[in-house]
Amino acid sequence: MRSHVHPGTAIRRKIRGPLLALLVGALGAAPALVAAPAAHAAESTLGAAAKQSGRYFGTAIASGRLGDSAYTTIANREFNSVTAENEMKIDATEPQRGQFNFAAGDRVYNWAVQNGKQVRGHTLAWHSQQPGWMQSLSGSNLRQAMIGHINGVMAHYKGKIVQWDVVNEAFADGNSGARRDSNLQRTGNDWIEVAFRTARAADPAAKLCYNDYNVENWTWAKTQAMYNMVRDFKSRGVPIDCVGFQSHFNSGSPYNANFRTTLQNFAALGVDVAITELDIQGASATTYANVTNDCLAVPRCLGITVWGVRDSDSWRPGDTPLLFNNNGSKKPAYTSVLNALNGGTSNPPTDGGPLKGVGSGRCVDVPNSSTTDGTQVQLYDCHGGTNQQWQSTSAGELRVYGNKCLDAGGTGAGARIQIYSCWGGDNQKWRLNSDGTVTGVQSGLCLDTASGGTANGTLIQLNSCSGGGSQRWARA
Repeated sequence: MRSHVHPGTAIRRKIRGPLLALLVGALGAAPALVAAPAAHAAESTLGAAAKQSGRYFGTAIASGRLGDSAYTTIANREFNSVTAENEMKIDATEPQRGQFNFAAGDRVYNWAVQNGKQVRGHTLAWHSQQPGWMQSLSGSNLRQAMIGHINGVMAHYKGKIVQWDVVNEAFADGNSGARRDSNLQRTGNDWIEVAFRTARAADPAAKLCYNDYNVENWTWAKTQAMYNMVRDFKSRGVPIDCVGFQSHFNSGSPYNANFRTTLQNFAALGVDVAITELDIQGASATTYANVTNDCLAVPRCLGITVWGVRDSDSWRPGDTPLLFNNNGSKKPAYTSVLNALNGGTSNPPTDGGPLKGVGSGRCVDVPNSSTTDGTQVQLYDCHGGTNQQWQSTSAGELRVYGNKCLDAGGTGAGARIQIYSCWGGDNQKWRLNSDGTVTGVQSGLCLDTASGGTANGTLIQLNSCSGGGSQRWARA
């Protein structure tokens, strides 16, 4: 968990916890948009929906909140994986050298397994949240203390933890691509390798992960440095099994569409990937869906963990970054994630006829039966009129009146969707996907309603694909 800004800005951690697109008719083959779970009934909770594709959807749990029934009700219902927020970190588990205390960690672990959830371990070697005795050490004495800590904690949880964040946040912020100047780094550049080899010997069954923040954007120096380390480790047989991307997205460290590329490139090295501490400033439904779809698109993505249950449980509550409001109610972001995990539950629009919005129950309509080029289409009650009849063609068009095409008036989010005389341009070609979304060939964006609206007269536009109800369509 980390307070994130652009990599060029110094930051300091708070201590308080963190298809193949199925084209219809003769539209032709296209690359996958989402590796959606196949042929499953929609699930009603995040963990169950993620399980359909063999993944987990987890949360960070704080032992001090396990007495809050509203907190535990949501956590138990929605998530199938748990990470201890602070209770398995160094200061909590070894407050005095050689004297281990697992009371808080065990409380989180026991609650998780008693409720049928797997547990991720976080974290064994880290420059932060070290107890005072460790902070005072250096050199070979500190190196031996690190090894002793890893052995002690992993022995206690041997065979019980699915994944361990063995090393956390070892790379420097900014554009240097260098290692962080920490007391652990000053014991020698091989300290990370030693930590992983120690961890493998301590518990051969656990997946061993490296975990960091501000490494989601493929172009950033910190990402490249981490990639080079993992590639080196794999080439030399250092036992690393997975890479964790914390994914604390905010205005200083925003989500970038190349996150999927990052996940794919790391997976191509032969490691699993996981989204380990997800929270998004403002809880954008679109961004949450994009992150979920990024994981679904990468077969080696193990799952997603959000860093907290409700906004009030977050380490940065002022950013309202989670899927549940303070009172436990679900946000639009929750629905967008659930829809993405379910892979869409509507029948995709095929052949000809009205296009009915799954979220609105209303149809794509040409206002006032206009035939004028440039008329923006809207939602309206389905009535079967000729101005609501959209015919799929072998060229990938959606035609109305026989000679007017559904036309994108631009390639960016918010671009108007209108009718225009058919002329064969890519802005008039559409992919009708098995999850019910309709994607522009030219833009790669999805048909959506303005601001996710559902009322008569709501205009239709392009938007980043999120899989939400306002972006899914079926033949009426």
